[in-house]
Amino acid sequence: MSIYSVIFITLIAALLVSFSQILFKRGLSEKLHTRHDMLRLAKNKRVIGGIAIYLVSFVIYLYALSAADLSFVYPTFAASFIFIAVLSALFLKEKFGIMRILGVVLIFLGIAIVAATT
Repeated sequence: MSIYSVIFITLIAALLVSFSQILFKRGLSEKLHTRHDMLRLAKNKRVIGGIAIYLVSFVIYLYALSAADLSFVYPTFAASFIFIAVLSALFLKEKFGIMRILGVVLIFLGIAIVAATT
């Protein structure tokens, strides 16, 4: 498998895991305080959907990992931090200030450096 295919597959896994995190957050209407609160999550459609997407992402990630070195795939998967920042701003209306933008840029540069070394 070409390195570009591995990058693409890994980015798909990272994007899916990011969407699952958005569903997890949306499924939590309040803080969890008791066991009952946690058990109630088992019936929450957003949380269940998030788990399903997370599992699909996991399988895709394992496929990418089977085709390339962990030291390449895992840093590429760090794109999930970028996706989370953007998706959180879009779907959860979280603030996206200059420091977060700088952090996203630094993560992107780190991924680019790792990709360039392969």
